[in-house]
Formats: sequence, C-alpha cells, structure tokens
Amino acid sequence: MTTVISFLGSTLDAAKFGPERWNRWRPSVSICMQEDLKVDCFVMLHGSHHKRLADSVAKDIVDVSPETEVIQQALDFEDAWDFEEVYGKLLDFTQSFQFEPETEDYLIHITTGTHVAQICLFLLTEARYMPGKLLQTQPQRGVPQPVGSWAAIDLDLSRYDSIATRFAAATSESTSFLKSGIETRNTAFNTLIDEIERVAVRSRAPLLLMGPTGAGKSQLARRIFELKKMRHQVSGDYVEVNCATLKGDGAMSALFGHRKGAFTGAIQDRAGLLRSADKGVLFLDEIGELGLDEQAMILRAIEDGKFFPVGSDKEAESAFQLMAGTNRNLMDAVANGSFREDLFARLNLWTFTLPGLAERVEDIEPNLDYELERYAEREGERATFNAEARRHYLAFATSQTARWAGNFRDLAASVTRMATLSAAGRIDSEDVKAEVVRLEMLWPGEMATGERNSLKEVLGEERVAELDPFDQAQLAEVIQICSRSRSLSEAGRVLFAVSRTEKKSSNDADRLRKYLARFDLTWADLPS
Repeated sequence: MTTVISFLGSTLDAAKFGPERWNRWRPSVSICMQEDLKVDCFVMLHGSHHKRLADSVAKDIVDVSPETEVIQQALDFEDAWDFEEVYGKLLDFTQSFQFEPETEDYLIHITTGTHVAQICLFLLTEARYMPGKLLQTQPQRGVPQPVGSWAAIDLDLSRYDSIATRFAAATSESTSFLKSGIETRNTAFNTLIDEIERVAVRSRAPLLLMGPTGAGKSQLARRIFELKKMRHQVSGDYVEVNCATLKGDGAMSALFGHRKGAFTGAIQDRAGLLRSADKGVLFLDEIGELGLDEQAMILRAIEDGKFFPVGSDKEAESAFQLMAGTNRNLMDAVANGSFREDLFARLNLWTFTLPGLAERVEDIEPNLDYELERYAEREGERATFNAEARRHYLAFATSQTARWAGNFRDLAASVTRMATLSAAGRIDSEDVKAEVVRLEMLWPGEMATGERNSLKEVLGEERVAELDPFDQAQLAEVIQICSRSRSLSEAGRVLFAVSRTEKKSSNDADRLRKYLARFDLTWADLPS
C-alpha cells in the first residue's frame, strides 16, 4: 500500500475548471496518473483559505484514479516562510499521524509548497519523523501533456543545518523520556543518558547496560525500546527475560523454541523468545548467567539472524535488536572462562555502566518525588511529606550512613512503606524516624561484612586482631567514608560535619590525616 503526503500547490495545481485543464501539468493530479505508481492514499496538506481548490483537485484525482483515497488535512501558517513555525507545525502533524511503515510505503512529495515547507519535509524525512522516501515530480519538457514524470529520491541531507532549537527540544524530550521525566541533577548520569539517546536512535547494534542490581537497567531498556518505537525504528514487541531464571534444558527451549517431540514434555511446537522479539527488541537481563552453549547460539543469532530451535533441522529467523544487562563484571567472567570472549566483543560496542543510587545523591530528591507520583498512580491516593519530615528524610537519604544497597528498589520500597503507613496520606517526622530505623535494620549485616573486609584489606588480619573492637568499628567507618570521597578534604568534611557547624575544627583534612597516622596509614593507603 502506497501513501503520498503532499502540499497542495496553490499555483501549480490551480487551473480553470473546464476540459482544457486536462492539457496542463498539475503535480498533485499527475502523481495519480502515473502508470508505474499506484497511489492508494493521497494526504493533501493545504491552508483553510485554499479549501475550494483542494476540493477541485481532490475530485480530479478521484476521476483519474478511483482507487485512490484522498484525505484533506488543513494546515494553516501565519507566515509560510517562517522556518520555526512551519517546522513546528509539520512536526506536530507527524506526531499525530498514524504511520504504519511495516504495511505501507510513504512518499513525501517535495515539488509543491514553499521552499521553506520543502526543506522542512526534507529534514523530517531524514530524521525519520516521516518514515518514507522523498518524491519529486516534473512536467515532460517540450510536450504539453498532464502526466509528467516522477522519481523517488534519497538525498544526503547532512550538509543542511537543522532547526537548532526544535531539534534541541526534541533531543531534550528524548532524554527526558529515557529518564521517565525525572529531572535528574547528576552531571555524569545526564551525560550518560544523552549518549545513550544518540546511540539508541542511530544504531541497531547490541547494547549492554552494566551496573548494580536495582540501578534501573530494566526500566531504561524498556524506555529505549519505547523511544525507538516512537521513531518508527522497530515495529515488533519488547521481550524481556531474566537469564538467571533460565536453567538446564529449559534454557535452550525458552530462548530458541523447540519442535514438538524434541524432548519429553514437548507436546507442541514452541516459538521461543527470539522469534517473539522479531522486528522488536530482546532484553536479556543478567546475561552473564547464561550457559556457554546458549551464549554460542545467541552470538550466531545476533550476527546472522538465524538459529536452530531444539529438535529442529530447519533454521528459524528473527530480526531483533539485542539489549543486555548485567551486574557482573563480564571481563572477569571472560577471564575465568564462564563467558565467551567473542560474545563479549560483540556486546562491547556500546557498553554503558549505570551508577548506583549512593553515587547519585543529587538525584535522590527528584526520584523521591517520582516515587510519590508512582505511588499515587498505583494506589489511587496521594501521599505527601510535611516540610520537616521531608528535610529529615532527605538529610538521612543523602548522608554517608544511607547505603542504598538495593539502589532505586530500596528507595521505591521506602517511599511505599511511608506512604502506606502515613495518617491520611501525610508523612510526618515520626513516619520518617520509623522508616530510618527500618532501613538501618535492613542494611547492617551487609555493612558490617563490607567494613570488616575493607579493614582487613587495608591493615591485614594480624593488625586488625590487635585493635580493640571499638577502634575496629571506628576505623572501618572512616575507611568506608574515605573510599567514597574524592579527596582527603571531602572525607574530612563528612566525618567532622558537626565540628564544622560548631566551628570546633579549623582543618578537617589535617585532623583526618592525624587520625589515620595513629594506625600508620595515609590517604594513599586507602581503597578508592
């Protein structure tokens, strides 16, 4: 099915009504008179003041091509030569139009309309807001006849400068979309998302998301898919699977499908996840948990788009884009033989590491508001903090005491608990105090183990055994804070925060340096 999108030519398409008009080349009509171009739908863009001409041209199109459906779309400009206005209104049109590139071919006609409109159509087609080819028509030279000729063109528009402000706004909307609309403040994270956005809309190569559990890999992968879907870059489904759940013989069947009778219990054919993701995106979370055999088949499926279902001697095909997530260090897994080096090399073209929540303390406040909105949408009732409770919670959440071991999952669970237990949806200081106690109970075992290990790494087991338990606990806390700080001064400001407020400490770095010297330690001895 072929759809043409075209401006009505207020001059070129105009003609006196009468038989003589059929001797004149009129671009909108001529498109539908081509012997080698069947137009199923003609979308005619025109100003409201040209409605009479549009009706006349639409009638002539139907006369010469009864199978063509003509859709008139009024599009008014205050100034048809204003780039910003024309581009903006055409962009709005593309976002409201129901494109179906898998079932329809689109031709974007650039012969009619002002030069500004033609350039805007160039840009929108090149950026894939209009998923089609450019169409150019012209009269036949030296011969007075109405048909003329046509050509689909594919120009390199990289030399054209875009409408900077609109593209900047579109890019901002895309990155905001990837962040679920959260106004994140962490500079490194925002830079990371900007880069992911550029890659997501320009590449179909595999994409690897690394980071600790709860850092948001699954949510980001789904948002990337939805962004690609909006840009008409994928038409299939988003299929997500946690590879840690794929164990034993069932892993091959789940991923690649099987034939009926392939093994005991295979009572019917199974398509498998790869085929379910055809023309869409397959997200393999915790890909480091896959077995070596599955890794080998995944590699071939990425490179060739082909694989063998279990029990079948006939190859299946799937044109999917792969995204993968892991909280493991895959380079270590390659070194110890548990992950294929060739698969890692294929995945490692685009690798992005998401930081944990404790590394993004600036983003805790906007994520707190986001989680409150999610709670309201989910439960149908709104919960809010009073001012004192909000200050208390944020002071704890952004402090060195808060470990956020589960990252954003811990934050989401924390907000849900406080909102659920609050009186009439109003979270007060008592609710926050109770929640802080719950979080401190949730984290201590993990904290203590990590601190003991860190202390032993720095001092060695023999020296640790020589210290009183009090000194062990205190020094372990100091080492933990130093390891998360960028400098001796920064660590000192955290450790002596109260003294700073009361002006009892004049040099935090010197004070910390002297404390470490008691144990024959320097800043350089501590883990970074």
